[in-house]
Amino acid sequence: MRFLVVWLLICISFSSPCFSQENKIGNEFTFMFYNTENFFDCENDSLTQDDEFTPEGDRRWNYGRLHDKADRLAKVILAAGKWNAPVIVGLCEVESQQAIEVLVKQTPLNKFNYKIIHKDSPDERGIDVAFIYRSELFKPFDYKAIRLVDPLNPQFKSRDILQVSGIMNNDTIHVFVNHWPSRYGGLMETLRLRSLAAELLKTSIQNLFDEYPKAKIICMGDFNDIPEDESLAGVLKAAKSDNPDVKGELINLSYGWMTKPVQTLKNMYSWQVFDQLIVSDYFPDDKNFVKSMKAEIFDAPFLLEPDKKYGGVKPKRTYVGFKYQDGFSDHLPVLLRFQLLNH
Repeated sequence: MRFLVVWLLICISFSSPCFSQENKIGNEFTFMFYNTENFFDCENDSLTQDDEFTPEGDRRWNYGRLHDKADRLAKVILAAGKWNAPVIVGLCEVESQQAIEVLVKQTPLNKFNYKIIHKDSPDERGIDVAFIYRSELFKPFDYKAIRLVDPLNPQFKSRDILQVSGIMNNDTIHVFVNHWPSRYGGLMETLRLRSLAAELLKTSIQNLFDEYPKAKIICMGDFNDIPEDESLAGVLKAAKSDNPDVKGELINLSYGWMTKPVQTLKNMYSWQVFDQLIVSDYFPDDKNFVKSMKAEIFDAPFLLEPDKKYGGVKPKRTYVGFKYQDGFSDHLPVLLRFQLLNH
């Protein structure tokens, strides 16, 4: 019954019938990144600070709420794919393999045979990045969790960067899923940590280029900085646009979003672009592989609600304070839509 309700909700979100939508998109494919905001399982892990999200915790997080959250996340993923579910989805703020399995096996996503790549990170709250993929379309052959360390603080703990390499349409694609250190504690006080994450990602990308000189790379994630900040523009050197005279550049496809009235998350009055998509120039430039490519924020109306305090709209969250509601996340998903040449 729960699955049927979710499907009906998705259908209502679109004005045209399901089958006509499917026929329209045919050979369009989607890569997606989504900060799921506190997608915890219900078990109390004595090694992490997850007590808040347990049945006895302050938020009364239980199996009913876990499954409800999973259904809602599935609705977002399916709606974002326009009835052709995303080929890959990078996730962050997920606690465990158990929670992800609820998402891919016990919601309407189970029709798409998603497989999971996930590793526990040392994050103090126990939240990780993860990667799910449609196994008939993407064939991973290598993955690794890249540990972020602070040489000035051996006790520092954060999320790993997840690197996945796989085959799609007879070509190799490399994906990095990121959730960089937050600004909690102050913007300037935490800037160095995000620069460390940028340096780590940059080194990992260079290692790939050493092995695959024309690697098709996509970096997705919640970077906790905007595209023009030092970590991304200066350290990582993710450019605003492609310079045709320079090969091997990283292009940040998210720059244009900073002028949009709705961006990827909202802090009081201000929208910001923390969730981004960055590609190596070999990805869009290879006209033997991809016909067209477009990056966008998925800002469907059902993901938003009126912002009574600061005006306009804001993302509809699972909790308002400690009050549970039928929401999704404090972040909006970001999408890379593309058409393959030979599909």
